[in-house]
Amino acid sequence: MPDRHIYIDYNATTPLRDEVKAVMAADFDLFGNASSMHSAGRQARARVEEARAAVASLLGASAANILWTSGGSESNNTVFQTMREIADDKRNEIITTNIEHPCVLNSAKFLQSIGFKVIFLPVDQYGIVDMNVFEKALNEKTLLVSIMLANNEIGTIQDISGIAQRAKRFGAWIHTDAVQAAGKMPLNVDELGVDYLTLSCHKIYGPKGVGALYFRNNAPVVPLIRGGHQEDGRRAGTYNNGAILGFGVAAQLALRDVDTYKNTITPLRNRLREGLLAHIPDCIVNGHPHDVLPNTLNVSFPGAEGESILLSMDLAGIEASTGSACASGSLEPSHVLMAIGAGPERAHGSIRFSLGWGITAADIDYIVETVPPIITRLRSMSTV
Repeated sequence: MPDRHIYIDYNATTPLRDEVKAVMAADFDLFGNASSMHSAGRQARARVEEARAAVASLLGASAANILWTSGGSESNNTVFQTMREIADDKRNEIITTNIEHPCVLNSAKFLQSIGFKVIFLPVDQYGIVDMNVFEKALNEKTLLVSIMLANNEIGTIQDISGIAQRAKRFGAWIHTDAVQAAGKMPLNVDELGVDYLTLSCHKIYGPKGVGALYFRNNAPVVPLIRGGHQEDGRRAGTYNNGAILGFGVAAQLALRDVDTYKNTITPLRNRLREGLLAHIPDCIVNGHPHDVLPNTLNVSFPGAEGESILLSMDLAGIEASTGSACASGSLEPSHVLMAIGAGPERAHGSIRFSLGWGITAADIDYIVETVPPIITRLRSMSTV
């Protein structure tokens, strides 16, 4: 076992913060069904609604516009299935990008398979949507525009407010997947101009298996899960009290600490970036140089294979990623890196370092010391 253990894969998932652990542990005694009318049920419901208000505050929204889900994938699927139900001959076109999370891409491709017109916008070398191309794609038949706020692999941040302003001229619904952006940058649904926004708790130091979908007052929501009366009929199923309470506390902490997070994590990310560039020749940083999440650094190491880099780092106690956790085990190169023009070789030789609370300058220095010899060794063995 390595002497050191450094987790630097926070975009895949995050550990529970101590305050979240505490509220979830206390919930073991708050066992009532939040849909029941007796005292235990009312107590549980009150806490669930407190958590809903906390998540709404993270977005500058009203609690009445927050829908509990099982996570980002369910929230995104809910939006696309809603579009399937409300579409007609006058509006049945969807615009998204080719760097979205797989749950958005596959939802869009499913609608495409049943007759919807879907436009997958290209992006530039930094992962940014070309507004001129976007505007040309818009028309009176555009039903939905779904573009993520911040990319999970390269960290590039899109101009969602500008995208929303243009799309609203044609009466389209606007959805953004903000799963990776939450807690790392300020979020306000009115400033963004979106009708739907997706969150996932385990990306903001809360539990897995719970997420939320923000929907604007006039935005339709067709249930993805049908059954009981929960969530005003928008999503059936018994409330997961403990996870929801954890989400509430995680959201409070994310809102409170968003500026501190940026000011703490950005210098560490820059330290890692500069260290790798200084000590490893011919490596390439992927993503936008400025409009990028403060914690995300995606680096290509041509001549070294990503899985080999990852395993070698793991043996040295460094836990990172070759891309999206959802694509783990796939032999296909990252669709995001391919979309920015990286090419298969560069895409296969890329590592995503995603920082978070707990990473120190000493950790960064250890990575900068450890990774260059790994790359040198792997390049010496490569046939590329």
